[in-house]
Amino acid sequence: MASASDLVTQAKEAFIDDHFEKAVDLYSQAIALNPNNPDLFSDRAQANIKLHNFTEAVSDANKAIELDASIPKAYLRKGTACFNLEEYYTAKTAFEAGAALAPEDARFSEWIQKCDKCIAEEEGELVTPSLKAPRRATLTEIVDEAPEEIDQVNTTSSEVATTTPAKPKYRHEYYQKPEEVVVTVFAKGVPADRVSVNFGEQILSVTIEVPGEEPYVFQPRLFGKIVPANCKYVVLSTKIEIRLAKVEHIHWTSLEFVKDNVVVRSSNVPSGTQRPSYPSSKPTKDWDKLEALVKKEEKDEKLDGDAALNKFFRDIYSDADEDTRRAMSKSFVESNGTVLSTNWKEVGSKEVEGTAPEGMELRKWEY
Repeated sequence: MASASDLVTQAKEAFIDDHFEKAVDLYSQAIALNPNNPDLFSDRAQANIKLHNFTEAVSDANKAIELDASIPKAYLRKGTACFNLEEYYTAKTAFEAGAALAPEDARFSEWIQKCDKCIAEEEGELVTPSLKAPRRATLTEIVDEAPEEIDQVNTTSSEVATTTPAKPKYRHEYYQKPEEVVVTVFAKGVPADRVSVNFGEQILSVTIEVPGEEPYVFQPRLFGKIVPANCKYVVLSTKIEIRLAKVEHIHWTSLEFVKDNVVVRSSNVPSGTQRPSYPSSKPTKDWDKLEALVKKEEKDEKLDGDAALNKFFRDIYSDADEDTRRAMSKSFVESNGTVLSTNWKEVGSKEVEGTAPEGMELRKWEY
């Protein structure tokens, strides 16, 4: 029987050869032998992305993050999968978390820009909620899961006349900050005029009415009291985002009220400097220590080919003085990527001419 390391080697070879289904199968076998290895889930997420299995990729990335929250590639893959699921807020949150762990990786900032563009386009499609609903909010954060399709009971044509309409089920998630709780109901393509959201002192009431179906009603008694006048919601093309303003800045251990709930008061740190707080039974992580560990691991990482060369140049640039950085930037830009000099005295006073590789001719394009 093959060991987990042998299976991983075979999976990586399959991935390189574009045999992504085989790679997923091999990673699954390795996970069965080593279910607590976050890298296996992260790598299987990448293979699932190649297969356009984006929901499975989100699940794998979430598992990797649950096992080890300091792996930047897990956030990158989660964000990529969520983006392809049109969950742009979720994707942006994942990319921002990854960027905090790997600030030198330009891919995160590029993806964040893509998310911002799509979010702006999506918000342009918003419809004003009903008059009885509070004002619409502009959202900048989203919960840590990808949406699921509506789970409906299938009926045959002969049963339609004798059975009641299927009751739709929409998945919901939440996260919180000291001053508010953000609830997401994943309901795709529901018109805003079919959605009703009301707020009580300690009650949230969400009703979705779709023709031909029984109304969907989500009406929990909340963990803590809220300020109805300050609560708001917005209907997007794929979900309903609800913001609940807390009366007290306490940590909710659950969304719904349960007897003997333990109340934990939050520290008075401004919310803008805090990460979103997700429900978890795990101990608090030392993020500064994790960030330092990730940077050390990336610096020691062994790469091949272009990746190794790019890392070599990044290391030179990051450790260089200001003149060396200026020389590298100026020479690379002016030579169209054919010259990279670290001598500012040599390149600072003149334009750097491009140099074509042996056997090739350097041509300038006119626009």
